Amino acid sequence: MLALAVWLTTGIAHAQTPAQPANAQKPRLELYGHVMLDTGFQFKQNDPNHFDVLRTSVLPASENEFGQDGRFFSSVRQSRLGVRTFTPTALGELRTTFEFDLFGMGVDAGQTTFHLRHAYGELGAFGAGQYWSPFMDVDAFPNTLEYWGPSGAVDYRNVQVRWMPIRGDTLLTFALERPGGSGDEGRFEDRIEVKNVQARFPLPDFSGEYRVAGGWGYFEGAGILRRIQLDDSLDDAFDLNQSVFGWGVSLSSNLRPTTADIIKLQLTFGKAVQNHMNDPTADVGIALNPGGGPARPIKGAALPLVGWSAFLEHKWNDRWSSTAGYSLLDIGNTDGQSPSAFNRGPYALGNLLYTPAPNVMVGGELQYGRRENFTDGFSADDFRIQFSFKYNFSVSMSRP
Repeated sequence: MLALAVWLTTGIAHAQTPAQPANAQKPRLELYGHVMLDTGFQFKQNDPNHFDVLRTSVLPASENEFGQDGRFFSSVRQSRLGVRTFTPTALGELRTTFEFDLFGMGVDAGQTTFHLRHAYGELGAFGAGQYWSPFMDVDAFPNTLEYWGPSGAVDYRNVQVRWMPIRGDTLLTFALERPGGSGDEGRFEDRIEVKNVQARFPLPDFSGEYRVAGGWGYFEGAGILRRIQLDDSLDDAFDLNQSVFGWGVSLSSNLRPTTADIIKLQLTFGKAVQNHMNDPTADVGIALNPGGGPARPIKGAALPLVGWSAFLEHKWNDRWSSTAGYSLLDIGNTDGQSPSAFNRGPYALGNLLYTPAPNVMVGGELQYGRRENFTDGFSADDFRIQFSFKYNFSVSMSRP
């Protein structure tokens, strides 16, 4: 017979996968997820493909770029379904995770459709598949109703092979990740010489994290290194071949000053690692190159970034809780980018959440975001109020 056990799953949209017993003796399967409705009113405007989130980089770059202000929104795109398996083997317990939500990305942006979150397996100290990047600290992400979250936080799931020599409250992880990134052609986007420069990634990204934990909370340091090759495929008088190197450092922490409070902090800085940020912008920009001679008047430049996030989560009692905080993403632009290029993105929110019964959450949230352009002096604000209803489920099955 199948042994069924249903237990409470709490937390908001960004809760981490819970730890599983290390001494499991039978194959088990867990089906989990939640149904979630987000509804509210946007007092300003943004890219319609992001109608139900507050993402600072897609706020208007010019006056009324996306029409007039004021929009009601409603969405079930945060709804999620996942399957975890636990299989005993001679080498230890094999664990797999397959999880998706309905938030369309890429060519499906703006759609309610399948969106893969995790496709990952691990055995002992080794794991492979799509999972949280070690450069990301999922525990530093605040409990928000809004899907996208803080602009200055790291939030990235990536295809990778990882090694975890230390596991538990104190942990050490290294990974080889699928490389990626994007470029901003800026003021030179119409030049044929620029259009014939193609990005190539000859090496995987290398990332790692180390965490020290105690009764006070934990502190984590993470890093990432990458190489981006720019290949000039046009046979002309210019030589725009170039290697661009990216790097990043992220410091994060959860502090527990009281039993009812968690302070979540993160500071990230580096160059050309924007695609790992929660509100990703271009990793590489075009810069003027006066010392390059007539064959290389321009070059690709790794764009600097600084992002930080500070949030307080407070539990009022067994049924009521709140999250409030502020985040900022700051990009160091180049002289070859357009005046309307994204430069800074502040983000803030406060919410009140209520759990009237096990597996049920309702709440309201006030959100603020802002986009500031590079040099044209334009900025755009966004204010939203959002109400959400979330219903969790989790069923575990094992065989004799």
